[in-house]
Amino acid sequence: MRQIILDTETTGLEVHRGHRLIEIGCIELVQRRPTGRTFHTYLNPDRAIDEGARAVTGIEDDFLLDKPRFADVAAEFLEFIDGAEIIAHNASFDVGFINAELARVGAGVLADRVQILDTLVLAREKFPGQRNSLDALCKRLGVDNSHRELHGALLDANLLADVYLALTAGQGQLGFASETAAAETQVTVTALQIRVRPRVMRAGAGELEAHEARLVVLDKKAGGQCLWRQLFE
Repeated sequence: MRQIILDTETTGLEVHRGHRLIEIGCIELVQRRPTGRTFHTYLNPDRAIDEGARAVTGIEDDFLLDKPRFADVAAEFLEFIDGAEIIAHNASFDVGFINAELARVGAGVLADRVQILDTLVLAREKFPGQRNSLDALCKRLGVDNSHRELHGALLDANLLADVYLALTAGQGQLGFASETAAAETQVTVTALQIRVRPRVMRAGAGELEAHEARLVVLDKKAGGQCLWRQLFE
């Protein structure tokens, strides 16, 4: 299975008010293992970044002036994700912004090309009633995010990859890996042969005396015969 861990940064929170993408970060997994392939780009949004977004990402308007526009990287981005399962945290946010950018270049919608899995939904099912932000999940699942001083699409995609694998640990064991393990188990069982009759060890006199003394103590605590005597004597 080919999966793409995806995260985005934007000029603001509301796509319907014309806010735009300023960064996309993607990491490729195949059979739940990172392949080393990534897609990462900053984008010129042709508008100002909200103060709140600047504070969270550390990205300034001037930094993006010489960066490509989404139309310039759309083909490369779509080629990278095409046919994969997209994994994102609060996926509706990222998907909404990507769909808005795709609409501007006449490229349809993301769901026509990929499947989409939302780790926020997974986390809420697994940890109902708890905080399930990316930082909270990193802390709960033992993922080191000490270097996350600011939000960044590629940085957060890397963290999300670890969070996703921890959230779904044990779910990928039904394929080739389990067949191999079963085969190894079968070889082990086949190779095991009892060549000597098991030896029965009987309690000695001292052990029997110690056992009886313990039963007497239990009788006193039980106010009569303890359960051992009732069942076995």
